Amino acid sequence: MEYLEGLNEPQREAVLHGEGPLMIIAGAGSGKTRVLTYRIAHLIYHGVDPFRIMALTFTNKAADEMRKRIETVVGTEARNVWMGTFHSVFARILRIEATKIGYTSQFSIYDTDDSKSLIRSILKELNLDDKVYRVNNVLHRISSAKNNLISADAYAANTEFRADDEASRVPEMGRIYKTYQDRLRKSNAMDFDDLLFNTNVLFRDHLDVLNKYQQKFHYVFVDEFQDTNISQYLITKKIASVYQNICVVGDDAQSIYAFRGANIQNILNFQRDFPDATVVKLEQNYRSTQNIVNAANSVIARNKSQLQKNVWTANETGNKIEMVRAASDNEEGSIVANAIFEEKMLHQRTNGEFAILYRTNAQSRAFEEALRKRNIKYRLVGGVSFYQRKEIKDLIGYLRFTINQNDEEAFKRIINLPKRGIGDTTVARMVVAATENNLTLWEVVNNPKHFLGDRLSAPIENFTILIKSFHATSVIKDAYETAAQVAKASGLLKELHEDKTVEGLARYENVQELLNAIKEYVDNPQNEDKSLSAFLQSVSLLTSADDDKDDKSEKVTLMTIHSAKGLEFKHVFIVGMEEDLFPSQMMLSSMADLEEERRLFYVAITRAEHKLTLSYAETRYRFGRLQSCEPSRFLKEIDPAYIKNATGSFEQERNTSFVKNLTTRKAPPLALNGHAPSANFVPSDTSALAAGMKVEHPKFGFGVVKAVDFSTPDKKAKIQFEQVGEKTLLLSFAKLMIH
Repeated sequence: MEYLEGLNEPQREAVLHGEGPLMIIAGAGSGKTRVLTYRIAHLIYHGVDPFRIMALTFTNKAADEMRKRIETVVGTEARNVWMGTFHSVFARILRIEATKIGYTSQFSIYDTDDSKSLIRSILKELNLDDKVYRVNNVLHRISSAKNNLISADAYAANTEFRADDEASRVPEMGRIYKTYQDRLRKSNAMDFDDLLFNTNVLFRDHLDVLNKYQQKFHYVFVDEFQDTNISQYLITKKIASVYQNICVVGDDAQSIYAFRGANIQNILNFQRDFPDATVVKLEQNYRSTQNIVNAANSVIARNKSQLQKNVWTANETGNKIEMVRAASDNEEGSIVANAIFEEKMLHQRTNGEFAILYRTNAQSRAFEEALRKRNIKYRLVGGVSFYQRKEIKDLIGYLRFTINQNDEEAFKRIINLPKRGIGDTTVARMVVAATENNLTLWEVVNNPKHFLGDRLSAPIENFTILIKSFHATSVIKDAYETAAQVAKASGLLKELHEDKTVEGLARYENVQELLNAIKEYVDNPQNEDKSLSAFLQSVSLLTSADDDKDDKSEKVTLMTIHSAKGLEFKHVFIVGMEEDLFPSQMMLSSMADLEEERRLFYVAITRAEHKLTLSYAETRYRFGRLQSCEPSRFLKEIDPAYIKNATGSFEQERNTSFVKNLTTRKAPPLALNGHAPSANFVPSDTSALAAGMKVEHPKFGFGVVKAVDFSTPDKKAKIQFEQVGEKTLLLSFAKLMIH
């Protein structure tokens, strides 16, 4: 058993654990993937049927990496493990059991764009103002409900939800949710959240099906357990309830996805749900230097809600953390770009060794400009992915409708593409006709004369003949042969080929690349099902983390901290370390939110292997205005012992060679003008602020409101402060706590 060699004692204990529940608390850089894969390999090596093992991850990339590692130990048997993302594994179950919950096995999976398009259509049909019912907000509300297993009917019947919606001036939210679900079902489609929601419904309403999968899977593994939501945890808990062989791996200190529905209580309360669980802590960090590990520990120690562990490393002490103050966000970009340039010149570093991490995507501009000026190549993670490009979605739309003729969003995308004289009004009439007559969209499309009259029937009849021919091909041909015919016969390839512009050529090449990807899928011996339906499922379940064809080795990586989770780089810059930016102003309303922001900072720190630089700007343009900025409270939470040139007043000497020639300005201390904000300081809602109220400002201290002006978009308040006198503040930016 060579795979056991080189494991430390806790890692070995986790791999060799026998029967029963197991929770592996894996600190940053502690080798959790290695332990998880070796544990699965160990089970197979000792006779466990791989078909009896379910392993759930959050990205296809993670699943592929694990499968390859297991294969190196036990051979091709590893391919028989039910391994993949939650959504892909549950979609596989739902395709098998679809008829039990009123779907066919050919159901479509809507991505975010499809869902938003459907919501826009519903808002228009219901005559609701999309400036009040913002599409993103509506989709988030529906998604949140599903993740908490609240159906459309339950939502509509809940008086508390209705009251909340009315208070938020969106009283029709329940009606929108119900209509949205009805349309999904009529389209034989599910969105991403439905894959989890409907699996829960399937297991709840069909105990025979639940029993089938309980008996099938003797071992259940969950990676990144701290990121699971209620829906995901309930499914895995049910499946594992018979044999109790559930192994969860995670780190509560890296739980940063509450905005997506992740529930940190799942990992904090695992032992309550499985009182016989064995807990193994992986505390040795193999990634980072001692200074970086200790600095991260000093920050996360301030969180109250956590599982206690002592992360340590035997690595070298390493460089202390550098803190850099810039006069502006543009100067911050220049300082970082210059630092990268100098590190490359002096120490022969490659671009791929550097990462610039920020709280929001909007911060990338200054760094992109500065890197371009220095002719330093970079890759921006979070841009438009390959499968989100218009020409790719157009062909995918044709392929989806070939398989599922009830797919409303695919139909709307392709019905007049290439143009065949069928406008939006005609499409809307067909959709309405299907809804009003309780028919499927395909039934309406197949009888255009009845619903639209003779004038419009010819192009629609030609369209139906085309789709029927595509469908007939898909039954007897593999995914590539079908897709090649669709691309050619639909006219898409011809239209793109005739566009001789640079952009047109790029779009044509992208479609050819998609066809190449389908051919690669068909030729892959691991894919037993070569059908178009199987390929579409694999594409629909790709995550943004899986779509990354860039060569990383020669490019500096720019990304949000959320996107950086699970990655590591030799030298990391965490930029924009300012109050209201990081921690985000939107995350200061509760202690739970602030602790999540602190966990996000912990994740950012622990991405660094050898060197870490933190930077902040004294001024920054936000919302079109130049604003003064205060250093983030998180900077003060790092133990000064691990900071280069740290002083008690937080002043950082900018004496590194790459900034020494810049004009320096005195950095403001964390508490200005002698006022330290109250321990319970939380900004209040100032929409009802009135003269005479007593308020507190984190910078100016205590004061009394003298007057308010709500007559203009820039709402203002005139406040007499005890220490600094009278100030007029813009309420859209001022942080005031009403006492």
